Amino acid sequence: MIRPGETHNWGRGGAWRSSSTLVLAAASLGGLAAFLYPFLLPGLQQFRDENAAHSGVAPLIFAGVTVLCLVAMLVTIAEDHGGVARSKTVALLGVLVAIDATLRLVPSLGGASPVFLLIMLVGTVFGASMGFQMGAVTILLSGFLTGGIGPWLPFQMLGAGWMGMTAGWLPRIESPRARLVMLALFGGVWGLLFGALMNIWFWPFTAPGAGADSSLYWTPGLSMGETVSRYDRFYLITSLVFDAFRAIGNIALVLALGGPVLRLLERYHSRFGREPWEAMDESQTGQ
Repeated sequence: MIRPGETHNWGRGGAWRSSSTLVLAAASLGGLAAFLYPFLLPGLQQFRDENAAHSGVAPLIFAGVTVLCLVAMLVTIAEDHGGVARSKTVALLGVLVAIDATLRLVPSLGGASPVFLLIMLVGTVFGASMGFQMGAVTILLSGFLTGGIGPWLPFQMLGAGWMGMTAGWLPRIESPRARLVMLALFGGVWGLLFGALMNIWFWPFTAPGAGADSSLYWTPGLSMGETVSRYDRFYLITSLVFDAFRAIGNIALVLALGGPVLRLLERYHSRFGREPWEAMDESQTGQ
């Protein structure tokens, strides 16, 4: 039988997880190709201006990521969410996205921004699918609020979506303190990784100025080893300090606010996951 407060994954829950996995896989593979396509397309040397280079592909990526997020939300509504009430979960996602998007209006120090805290915590509490939606849709909405609409926006959506998705893969640790430390380290790593990803999308289209060190920039015909080496130098010189502020900011926010926010989110998750008591014939339980 099912006891009060217990949840179940019977029925279409497995189908939901399968559909959700397919949606996330499609978004991630498409996004990975979007980040790496400059290394794959022939004749890239004719493109020098980063905005012109992305003027054709960026709207397609933007549309694709947005559609995949909407599909993921529709899958959430249509299928069982592992016992979590569907309509309430979607409503909660909308509220959290709205709150988090407005946090992007808060002045930041260097690359630090409070917008990443909720993305990580929603992912770790509600799972990879909702974490991806939280990250991608938050960046989309905040782009409209801040006027940050441009060819970089779909790439930011993907990066934030992956941050929330991978937060859903973190192990569940019973000790609250150990869990906060793990999340703080996770936030620090993603503070650097997010910046590195954002650099990749425009790096092949940057042109060295007069007297600049050309060994920092991409040129056609480079071997994979030389490409990685040049990008490493480019990142260390141009972005590491800026991204270090983001990493430190993520760590500080998780340690300062992560505990109470986690408890609040898990309280909602627990309430949404309660099912009414339902008696069943013992023969149906297989016992």
